[in-house]
Parts: sequence; structure tokens; C-alpha cells
Amino acid sequence: MKKRIDNCGNWVFNELKLCAGIKRVLYIDKHSTSIKFEKKMKINLKNKDQVAQMRIAGQLAAEVLEMITPFVIPGVSTEELDQRCHDFIVNEQNAIPANVGYSGYKKTICSSVNQVICHGIPSEKKILKDGDILNIDVTVIRDGWHGDTSKMFMIGKTQPHNERLVKVTQECLYKAIDTVKPGAHLGDIGAAIQEHAQKNHYSVVEDYCGHGIGQVYHEDPQILHYGKAGRGLEIQEGMCFTIEPMINQGSKYTKILSDGWTVETKDGRNSAQWEHTLAVTASGVEVLTKRNEELF
Repeated sequence: MKKRIDNCGNWVFNELKLCAGIKRVLYIDKHSTSIKFEKKMKINLKNKDQVAQMRIAGQLAAEVLEMITPFVIPGVSTEELDQRCHDFIVNEQNAIPANVGYSGYKKTICSSVNQVICHGIPSEKKILKDGDILNIDVTVIRDGWHGDTSKMFMIGKTQPHNERLVKVTQECLYKAIDTVKPGAHLGDIGAAIQEHAQKNHYSVVEDYCGHGIGQVYHEDPQILHYGKAGRGLEIQEGMCFTIEPMINQGSKYTKILSDGWTVETKDGRNSAQWEHTLAVTASGVEVLTKRNEELF
């Protein structure tokens, strides 16, 4: 049984790697067991040249989301959106769609609609309709380096309660990004997300998390979207990782569908997610997957 310590200082006694490298973890509080501490996670710090390579990959990923935006309309299938993203990455960007072939996944994007939390599989049968909310998650590889990002889309005229969910989830991401700097702790990230989500009467998905990224798609550290400020691994210059909070209208509980990939809310209520890839700098943080619409 593999053991390690999470961002909040708890023991991880069982870990299941899921698609897109986001992981589900189970915990034993470190104060309630006599198990000896495992050695620290291996963190691959990036130098300035390596961050520059990641910046290129990150901007390519951001461009995919910008490119696809005009096509996300009522009546379009998620399969069509996937094919457009694939062709753009391969033919226009001369890059590689990281998800294709990853652990057997066959598509370029994950397209998660309404109650789907993450890892929704594009399909010709899934036609977007007025009022839907959609997350598109895409990762691009350029010269061996990964850029991973996602964005929420509101299809046609969206109900106010769904608009609010999407807005608050994005705010959770931005508040988390604001905590990132050398000397801060990974628990600060989760605490910022959890506080804002719960203040707005939403729940934070705990079964899936962000991750380190670089030449390896998913590496340490895991970035939990809940936790306690001041706890966990200290953030250092050169760390690169994703923050990708998944926020539910109802309970935090999840279920995996029979396809082995699609994760839905257990209670059937809607969920939202936003994601960015970040690089920790000497003075703070750089958002490597920043879109033109965003101000950082």
C-alpha cells in the first residue's frame, strides 16, 4: 500500500490514478496513526529556459479555447468541437493533442456538460442545447512540454443559478492563484477555494485535484482544492502546476459512469470547473495559459 503526505499534512493511504492524471485520494490524518512519514514528494523545479518552453505550450492551449469559442453554440455536437480542436492543434499549431492516446483516451478534449464534473467524452450524440453549461479541457504538447487549461461556456440563454455557479467557480480559481508565491503553502490554495465556494453555498469536489506539470503530463505535487492555510508543502520558485477547482451546486460526492471516464455529481446537480497552468516566479506567479480576455 503506497503512502505519502498530502498538501494538508494528512496521510494518503490509497491512491487511484484517473484519466487526465487527476487523482482521487483517500486519507488518514497524520495525528491518528503510527505509520512513519514517507520521504517528501519529488518536485521537478523548472529553470527559466524550461518555463519559457512551458509558456509556449500554455499559450497554444489558451489559443485552442479562444479558437473554439465562436463554435460553442446550441445545436453543435461535442464531437464537432473535439474535431475542430484536434485539427487546429495538429494542422495550425503544429503541436500534439496530449489527451489522444493518454491511458486509452481517444479524444482531444474533455467536454463536460451540466452535471458532468470532468472527463466527459465528446460524442456525435451529445448536442448542446440552449441553457447548457459546458467545460472544455484541453492540453497541448509542444517540443515535449505541456500546457493544460479549461474554460466554462454558457450555451445560449443560461439560467441565473447556472451563471452564478460558473462565475463563483472562476472566482475560486482566481482567488487561489492570488495565494501562489514562494514561501506560501499548497494548503493556502485549497483554503482559498474552499472558503469562497462554501461562502456561496457550494461544495468543493474532493475526489479530483490539480497536479504538477512539465515534460510529464501529471507529476507531483497534487494540488487539492480544499485544505487549511499554512499547511502542506512550501511553494518554491520554479514549481509548475495546475489549479482546476471543480465546484458543485449540490453535494461534493461523485460517481464514475460505465465508460470509465465520465465523472458526474452523485445528486445530478450541475458542476463547473476552470483551470490554468501556473509557474511560480521569484516574486509571485505567472499564468502560463492566460487567455486574451483575462487580466493578470
